[in-house]
Amino acid sequence: MKVTVNAVINLHKILVSPLVLWLMWSYHNWSAAAFLYLGLHGTYAVLWLIKQNVYPDKRFAQELPVWMGILTPFIPLASYYLAPYLLISQHTVLPAWVFAVAPLLYTLGIFLHYVSDAQKYFTLRLRKGLIEDGLFARTRNPNYLGEILIYGAFALVSWHWLPVLVLAGWTIYFFINMGSKDRSLARHQGFAQYKGRTGKVLPKLF
Repeated sequence: MKVTVNAVINLHKILVSPLVLWLMWSYHNWSAAAFLYLGLHGTYAVLWLIKQNVYPDKRFAQELPVWMGILTPFIPLASYYLAPYLLISQHTVLPAWVFAVAPLLYTLGIFLHYVSDAQKYFTLRLRKGLIEDGLFARTRNPNYLGEILIYGAFALVSWHWLPVLVLAGWTIYFFINMGSKDRSLARHQGFAQYKGRTGKVLPKLF
């Protein structure tokens, strides 16, 4: 029996809100911080499911045996569940400024992640080759930057170092993927010039 990578990732997203609500119920934690986390991660999961229905990532159409889908990507993705567990189980009280900074990081991340994925999907349907304008004009990976900001916001709300470590591990994985992407794009004419005027993740402003 096989399952697509997309189905495994979608399952991870679908479980986010029920899991956070279950943690809140189990630990009798109905605090503002817990609801903040539920709102942020829950809406991210809903937006992901919409994105995968409207402009899916073809990389995730790959089929895997079910056991392999559980080992990877589900278990590695489940490491993201650590943030709400620590926040809710420890009844963490957040500094007031986190309620401003976390939504700021999250909103910027959502914009970069989902808008750049939409730009890439619909541009490549019209023409193949390099995408050098829009959100890709200053950074070659606005989608990865957005994802780092999103999970950075979740780690901040958890107010614990372990989710930061998880994010660091995923960021290393993202950089490996970005290197592979650069090597693939290098076959296109003009890539050297494009690479010179863009950042790998952070926008190159000068």
